[in-house]
Amino acid sequence: QVHLAESGGGSVQTGGSLNLSCVASGFPTETHCMAWFRQAPGKELEWVSTINGPGAYIYYHDYVKGRFTISLDNSKNTLYLQMNSLKPEDTAMYYCAADPSRRGASCYGRTRRRDYHDWGQGTQVTVSS
Repeated sequence: QVHLAESGGGSVQTGGSLNLSCVASGFPTETHCMAWFRQAPGKELEWVSTINGPGAYIYYHDYVKGRFTISLDNSKNTLYLQMNSLKPEDTAMYYCAADPSRRGASCYGRTRRRDYHDWGQGTQVTVSS
């Protein structure tokens, strides 16, 4: 059974850091596109970042480039999102998502909810000014 469990959220002040984790079970992350999305209250779901199974292809939305780093440890089946220089506008529920892919596929362009089959329950990130 596929399961994604996020953790690591919390409350920090502007400029602070958090490291989110997403433990995947029931499938090998190495053969999946893995991603982080976020949703702020009253707003639509936003794509944040995507990494392919081998970790060779990584994509970020412009508003997190240079501040967030996505990584994947296939030996632990765990996806990470290191978030630095946090801003109040980063406040949101953060979700990890996964979708099967051909081994080595780039996962390019997978930025929509419908591009991912499996989702976690989310972890809350709150950044105060």
